[in-house]
Amino acid sequence: MNVSDPTPEQVLNLPIAEDHPSGAATVRDYLITLLVRLWTQGSDFSSKRPFGTTDWPFDLYIPLIKAGFIAGELNEDDYIEDCADDAGDRLIVAAIRSLGVADS
Repeated sequence: MNVSDPTPEQVLNLPIAEDHPSGAATVRDYLITLLVRLWTQGSDFSSKRPFGTTDWPFDLYIPLIKAGFIAGELNEDDYIEDCADDAGDRLIVAAIRSLGVADS
């Protein structure tokens, strides 16, 4: 596996599974949808199951693994067998922070 050091923009542009319940097409769309859901649902927001499943962080780890941005292994059904989740978390946090930075 070739693990690289992507930019936040590269992470944000990664595609999400086409059938994802959030309707998101990219990591950027997913994060925006998640924030909108948090804002609109307020105290009813389920941080455990924002899109119906408890393993929602894996929705973002999968594209990171597929792109070679973090180490990990997917099975034949694209479920995570092994994942460098700490590395994934760092990339996602950097991507989220970059959303608040104005373009130069």
